[in-house]
Amino acid sequence: MTKRTTGDDASPDLPVPAGGDPASMDEWAARLVDQARADGVALTGDGGLLTDLMRHVLQRGLEVELSEHLGYERHAVEGRGSGNSRNGSYPKTITTEVGEVEVLMPRDRAGTFEPVTIPKHQRRLDGLTGNVISLYAKGMTTGDIQAHLAEIYDTEISRETISKITDAIVEDMVAWQNRPLDPIYAVLLIDAIVIKVRGSQVANRPVYVAIGVNLDGERDVLGLWLGPSGGEGAKQWATMLTELRNRGVADALIVCCDGLKGLPESIRTTWPDATVQTCVVHMVRNSLRYASKKHWQTIVKEMRQIYEAPTVEAAESAFAEFSEHWADIYPAMIRSWENSWAEFVPFLEFPAELRKVVYTTNAIESLNARFRRAVRHRGHFPNEQAALKVLYLVATQRRPNRQDLTGRINGWKTILNALTVHYGDRIADHI
Repeated sequence: MTKRTTGDDASPDLPVPAGGDPASMDEWAARLVDQARADGVALTGDGGLLTDLMRHVLQRGLEVELSEHLGYERHAVEGRGSGNSRNGSYPKTITTEVGEVEVLMPRDRAGTFEPVTIPKHQRRLDGLTGNVISLYAKGMTTGDIQAHLAEIYDTEISRETISKITDAIVEDMVAWQNRPLDPIYAVLLIDAIVIKVRGSQVANRPVYVAIGVNLDGERDVLGLWLGPSGGEGAKQWATMLTELRNRGVADALIVCCDGLKGLPESIRTTWPDATVQTCVVHMVRNSLRYASKKHWQTIVKEMRQIYEAPTVEAAESAFAEFSEHWADIYPAMIRSWENSWAEFVPFLEFPAELRKVVYTTNAIESLNARFRRAVRHRGHFPNEQAALKVLYLVATQRRPNRQDLTGRINGWKTILNALTVHYGDRIADHI
């Protein structure tokens, strides 16, 4: 075990190159690592090289901050009679990515010093907190996170501490769920997934998801709602849609959904002028549930002739042929199309660019896929709040190479022109 040091005594044996030249710094770092290995010193953990370096950097940063706050260096004559001075220090242990680091927190006599390097009351550096939240968002349990940090960073953090870190996001989550929304959305995409949550027993619970496409073509996750066990229903959908309206959504031009029971009716009650569009991808999937796999390829090919038809009349003709071919073999499949026809055909009035946006809930399907990956690690959640924390983090986590969370619609100007033709009076005041 190497000797633990604190404060200014925690300096490395090799002098740091002046000027911060990258090549010199690399050479210095390499020599430090080589020396540590030769001395049998670990890189992280108690007495580790990186731990001591972290201690040294933090300590130096605190001392520089205090000098800047007071306006003079330690022992400088300018400090005499200045009205404020150094007033000793107290030890504080900080949890970092490289282990626990003990520093001496300097004080001033006036009690006005507010350090930025290590703020008062803070016991963890933000990097570690960010790692905990990121791992939690990936569906890892507190036990998994504890083991991961111990293995990677040689850092021991209790499950209680990890829970406190993740609990800190609850306030942000509540604010996000209640934030004001735009008065009008070009398209709303609505769907639900099922997760397992423990109450008196583990039960399947629906999670309702809404994504809005605003008049600038930007997608945004509008909210998440955890419904009761027992499946989806009109009451749950009505509650969700009413909340969206109460948060400012006065109008929605097109609402795309998968035809869930009670949902189209709830949409029309909330926004009477909205165009309700059944998700075509869901219609195709539901159709295949009634058919033998040996017929899937043929059925999919024939259904494509329906939903890619250039006009409503052409779609009706293609469906008549489809029905004639399969009605005797799979009557339930044909009835599902007939029952959904009124909500299926609206998108056929739009140009191709707009069809791609409204006929499928692919944006939500992509989000749901990330939800499922996070949920898969957990199996089930211990309570409602734990479930919503994970899903909220997934929904708001910025994806690589994207400026926004869920992406921007390509070719939006063409789509906006088409929307203006169909809904001109309703959007004129918003563009």
